Amino acid sequence: MAILVGFASFGGIDFSRSLAALLSMTIVLSVVIGTLKRERPFDTTLNHWDEAVAYTALFCLIHAVNHLGFNALAPA
Repeated sequence: MAILVGFASFGGIDFSRSLAALLSMTIVLSVVIGTLKRERPFDTTLNHWDEAVAYTALFCLIHAVNHLGFNALAPA
């Protein structure tokens, strides 16, 4: 997550839109890796599907903040 925030802070568009774009790419990557490794969703151990769900929750939070028009996530 720290790497994503670091890359988002150097993005050409504002911070929250950059972070949302990076989160969406991370979600797709986690789902693809989980599918290729044939991991089970809701398994007893954490896997790429759990990571995809966590990143999806963060993406929804960022998207909601962007939609409301708050610039609370902009670095100072």
